[in-house]
Amino acid sequence: MPKYEQPAGLPPRLLSDAAMIRACQERDFSKIFELAKSRGGFYPSRIARHCDMTPSRVSEVLSGRRAIKDMSVIERVSDGLRIPGHMLGLARRAWETPPALTGRPAAAPSVLMASDVERSEPVSALPSVDLDSILAVAAGPQLSPSMLRALHSSIEDYWRRDDEHGGEALRPAVVGQLRYVVGLIKEAPEGEFRRSLYGIAAELARLTGWTYFDARQYSQARVYFAEALQLAKAVEDHQFMANVLSCMSLQGTYEDRPADAVALSTAAQDSARKRLGTPRVMAMLSMREAFAHASMNNGRATHAAIAEAHRQFERISSADPDPAWVTYFDEPKLIVDTGIARARLGESAAAEPLIADALRREPVSNHRGRAFHTFWLATAQLQQGKVERACHTATTALESATGVGSERITGHLREFHQLLTPFSNEPAAVAFEAQLRAMLH
Repeated sequence: MPKYEQPAGLPPRLLSDAAMIRACQERDFSKIFELAKSRGGFYPSRIARHCDMTPSRVSEVLSGRRAIKDMSVIERVSDGLRIPGHMLGLARRAWETPPALTGRPAAAPSVLMASDVERSEPVSALPSVDLDSILAVAAGPQLSPSMLRALHSSIEDYWRRDDEHGGEALRPAVVGQLRYVVGLIKEAPEGEFRRSLYGIAAELARLTGWTYFDARQYSQARVYFAEALQLAKAVEDHQFMANVLSCMSLQGTYEDRPADAVALSTAAQDSARKRLGTPRVMAMLSMREAFAHASMNNGRATHAAIAEAHRQFERISSADPDPAWVTYFDEPKLIVDTGIARARLGESAAAEPLIADALRREPVSNHRGRAFHTFWLATAQLQQGKVERACHTATTALESATGVGSERITGHLREFHQLLTPFSNEPAAVAFEAQLRAMLH
């Protein structure tokens, strides 16, 4: 077995220094970078390389002209400089435990082994082997059309419950089923059943990645998205590969990686075209491209992508062989996403009626979607100076968010609170802050 070596990072003597400990507790990254430079030998270019940032951004942080608040960037700094998670208020990082203690081999796992052990759970948390499991193993996989239908039905149910309550509580069940399906693949003979199982495993891996993304645990999300991509590629399901790439593009907009988001959205469309992606699929992918361009504040490219999304949507026919995973992209979703993309560009007067119209048609049961879209409606209203109305709308988002375990929604509401800073003395802003604090505590 190869010897485990801790990847190079800040020296232990610096991590145990009182000044560094205090800077980490306060998340004072200007001070952290200054100490890394002066006492750890990490100059700006090296910090940038290790933390996947641009040298100019590192210089801005060093000079105090820019702060780091996004959780994904904080995670990249922790991982890049090897600052233990607890010092920055994060969960224990994956690299803090030697592979020998995690029960995983040091080498990268194969596609089929990637889900055998849940990455964020201790081995002791895995379910015990009960009698039913032993008998199921002894009997061997009973592959049949009804089994495939049952697995597809469970995935649909997972997504419904994810929309209603968030994915945090669902994740153990989803990962357990992913392990089960991966086991079936190993046992199944070559043929259509095996191909179908690959597709089901890919969907379960994507769903797991999505639950991590919604929890803003981006490193874990990326692992599962990559696994879903590999599973779909194994059976040349290019449309589903496009779906996974579009999820990774959306994550790129959250991780402050807009160039990556654009590249991934373009790759998604290229992949879908290899199998003549349906108009609904192409419309959804074009809208993800619009989000990516909007995160770069590229108005011209954003509007071009929006126009393409609408053009593709108009071509939709009831005879189209749409995959099940894209049926959610209906007219209200097209409208609300158009509004969000325009709100990202600051075109709030045009965005507000679009988002409001879509919200009126959105199912009441989709708590997370309603909270997310209501946040963007409040943001568009605040951009126009409608402080009282925006706070009232944001309070509605708070009410929807209380029934959903979604750190992504909570993060957006914190962002809205920061946008309220210039109006902090307004009664509506004071009332919203009180309600937000009550929700978070």
